[in-house]
Amino acid sequence: MNRRTFCCAASAAVGAGLLDSFPYPLFAGTVKKYASDRVKLGPAGITLSRLAMGTGTNGVGGSSNQTRKLGVRGLADLLRAAYDQGINFWDSADQYGTHAHLKAALKTVPREKVVILTKTHASTEAEMRADLDRFRREIGTDYIDILLLHCMMDDDWPRRKQGAMNVISEARQKGIVRTHGVSCHTLGALKTAARTPWVEVDLARINPAGVAMDADPRTVISVLREMKAAGKGIIGMKIFGAGRLRQRVDECLQYVLALDCVDCFTIGSESRQELEALIAKIPAASVRA
Repeated sequence: MNRRTFCCAASAAVGAGLLDSFPYPLFAGTVKKYASDRVKLGPAGITLSRLAMGTGTNGVGGSSNQTRKLGVRGLADLLRAAYDQGINFWDSADQYGTHAHLKAALKTVPREKVVILTKTHASTEAEMRADLDRFRREIGTDYIDILLLHCMMDDDWPRRKQGAMNVISEARQKGIVRTHGVSCHTLGALKTAARTPWVEVDLARINPAGVAMDADPRTVISVLREMKAAGKGIIGMKIFGAGRLRQRVDECLQYVLALDCVDCFTIGSESRQELEALIAKIPAASVRA
């Protein structure tokens, strides 16, 4: 049995046991992986760090743990600290209220040296055109690297979001958006994303215990592998189960690092100490036996 088969077979067992007896050898790599490793994402081949600096822990209503605890200057400094350690991928969203924080960080970092992801709740063409203009103004950039439709829950989300999708496609042709896709919060929406050609990038919830996910790990992995086979890029989120698995960080990191269907992942550190600890844990977790 090869390692991929081992990993797939172990997924359900790990989730069922809620990490009580994590099968470390099944997920141990032979080559260390680092937070700063460069990977290529999706058909656009955007080069970015394996770890994204998340800014939306408990992000809702235009704020997040990061914005509430750190403020504009504090989060901008944390983004810069991540950049200085090789993390060139910044994950934001309108819902988190973090565009201003990215704008402040960009005053100290060359725009072309970082990859910016943000997310929209727009559905119509008018809403999306307004968001594109506002987002770029708020971030202080002429273009957005990765733009996602945020939190898809309906199976028929392409019908509901067709207007926004049309505008994003047009923006890509103009160089305003480099690549696009969705984040999903139900299994039906995730399956739709897998078979929708417009989706080039998916932001998917994945961890070994199935906490805050669209389905059990084995089911989600099967859909993510379908996406990968279609050439889509996969960004993992909820790696620590929305904080509920923070006591099992090593297991969660080892799990996601071993998956052949996840290109990179986003985690929202809330302090420089958390960031540095996370960066240190990733290579150790990738080969832990």
